[in-house]
Amino acid sequence: MKGMRGERLAGEFQKEISAVISGKLRFKFPELSAIISVTAADVAPDLKSAKIYISIYDPDGARAENSFTIIKDNAGFIRHELAQVMHIRTVPELRFLKDESMAYGEKIDKILSKLDTNDDK
Repeated sequence: MKGMRGERLAGEFQKEISAVISGKLRFKFPELSAIISVTAADVAPDLKSAKIYISIYDPDGARAENSFTIIKDNAGFIRHELAQVMHIRTVPELRFLKDESMAYGEKIDKILSKLDTNDDK
């Protein structure tokens, strides 16, 4: 969603979804990974849908995948909680997507560090 209002709404969605996940959802599912962050929110101009980008850091890959599945499966619960907090006419349907930018950045860092060591020889 473009424009100042869209950016403000996306920021509010990001903040409130993060609060719901770290609060009520973690209370319902204590097996969630320790570090879960909402990295971005992309809200459609008509407020019918929103893409929410989630980054999960957990050394155990299976636990991280399970945490993402729990979040996706509870999109309706998170939407309901948002409706309680935000004062807008319609709360969009939430689609959760993995944010792989951290893993991608780590991969690029490894490639660059290998290039640095090869130049020294």
